Amino acid sequence: MADNSQVYEYSVEDLKRVATRIRRHIIEMVYSAKSGHPGGSLSITDVLTVLYFREMRIDPQNPDDPRRDRLIMSKGHASPALYATLAVRGFFPEELLTGFRKLNSKLEGHVHRGVPGVEASTGSLGQGLGIGIGMGLAARLNNLDYHVYVILGDGEIQEGNVWESLMAGFKYRVSNVTAILDRNGVQLDGFTKDVMPVNDIKAMVEGFGWKVLEIDGHNYDQIISAIEFCKSYRDGPTFIIANTVKGKGVSYMENNPKYHGSPPANEEEYRKALSELTLEGA
Repeated sequence: MADNSQVYEYSVEDLKRVATRIRRHIIEMVYSAKSGHPGGSLSITDVLTVLYFREMRIDPQNPDDPRRDRLIMSKGHASPALYATLAVRGFFPEELLTGFRKLNSKLEGHVHRGVPGVEASTGSLGQGLGIGIGMGLAARLNNLDYHVYVILGDGEIQEGNVWESLMAGFKYRVSNVTAILDRNGVQLDGFTKDVMPVNDIKAMVEGFGWKVLEIDGHNYDQIISAIEFCKSYRDGPTFIIANTVKGKGVSYMENNPKYHGSPPANEEEYRKALSELTLEGA
């Protein structure tokens, strides 16, 4: 694998600029397609930025290297965030993002394996953690030291598959697997506390034997510290609860269930979103 040590030179300010660039792509993609899921894509952007530009061992020029770290976007409808992150990181040209959800483009509405850098097709919620645990076990069998990250949504953890996977992860002590919960409090039909509350997630996941950390999912120091802890932890699997804001960075989208699965409604909303997503050098 090529030497990717340069990614560790990114300062927090550098990472913020990258995240702003990714967020702008997200808005442009869903507005151009007139469909997509901006809310949960914007909320997970900071975590993805830290992973892909600082913490993960990856090589965009060799995306299938067996020693690479893996990321599973289990909440597969947040494809705009993953596609934009991969493009900015160099897995494929950023110009291809304009094809999102359009005919003859590989960038489908839910992430799929045909896109460079995408590790698994997802979108049928609840399956990603099981896939990630399987990859973690494969590393052990093949004597490889890669790490697997699984991004979950807090509406998604209402799925029974997630809890069955938590049991399996503890049983097999997959210390090379980290689940990251994008806890933005909103799902398709409204606020998670109203649709199907999952109370005291930290205690529940700890009850399944996982080491749990809770952070501000937009605080870069906290994200970096949590991920680095998980990379070094050897006593079992790890779980990060990242408290985030749905629609982060766009005022009218923040904490608004409407924008779970709706793009800017018109050019005025589109322009307003882009005007709010500005950072020098982004």
